[in-house]
Amino acid sequence: MTLWRKIDRDVRDTLGEGALWSERDNAFYWVDILAPALNRLSLGSDGADNTVTRWDMPARLGWVAPRAEGGLIGGFQDGVANITLDPLTISERNDPEPHLPGNRMNDGKADRHGAIWCGTMDMAEEEVTGSLYRLAPSGEWQVIDTDYTVPNGPAFSPCGKWMYHADSGRRVIYRFAVDENGAQDREEFIRFSEEDGYPDGMTTDAEGYLWTAHWDGGKISRFAPDGTRERSIELPAKRITNIAFAGEKLDRMFVTSAATGLPDSEFDGALFEVESGVTGNPAGIYLG
Repeated sequence: MTLWRKIDRDVRDTLGEGALWSERDNAFYWVDILAPALNRLSLGSDGADNTVTRWDMPARLGWVAPRAEGGLIGGFQDGVANITLDPLTISERNDPEPHLPGNRMNDGKADRHGAIWCGTMDMAEEEVTGSLYRLAPSGEWQVIDTDYTVPNGPAFSPCGKWMYHADSGRRVIYRFAVDENGAQDREEFIRFSEEDGYPDGMTTDAEGYLWTAHWDGGKISRFAPDGTRERSIELPAKRITNIAFAGEKLDRMFVTSAATGLPDSEFDGALFEVESGVTGNPAGIYLG
């Protein structure tokens, strides 16, 4: 039984990432960091796919999240900015790292309290200069953790107690205790083997299980709240990058991938829909 299908479109992503479901827009968004571009898959009211729209971006874009005031907030190479579409407008950047011009945003999400959690990394992937930040609705930056190679995630447990965040270069997923003010008590939660590749983007389902993409592992995996692997789903792309639940019932799972560093193929850099058999959690909305 095939548990996945490839979404038909005319382009493949160099580095697909930033998976996001927007209930307000009835659309699934994701980014192509290296293009750079923002993609939108509109979903029809009858559950059928509608159109894929792609916007060129002025700088590398690692993630987007919905804003309560409308539009999106996005994590660019040089900080976050508000994004509106149709027509495209982008506000002035708010950069937490003006002293690190070689860094860029990589992955991020809004939480249930209206804050953004996002990670930065060295664009050359040579220096350990990445950090995990929390952007409060007030616009204030808070440093949560430092010394990251390639930060990925975050994902939040439906109970609101835990946040999961990976340092992909170290093959580790961490777990933090979180509340409306921040995070503490980081612990190693899951460590990938060399055979598994590297943990990349992630999400949680309504049952509290963590779903993680495998960069250079060609699959996604579901982990129980105690960290044990419940199952994996193989995909035909090698570099799987991110996961999000979508649709009116949050029962459609979309998975992004990357083509960077790989020969031309039908599947590397494609967007997939995967039959997970479970439902997800609503996306957070930034209140700033």
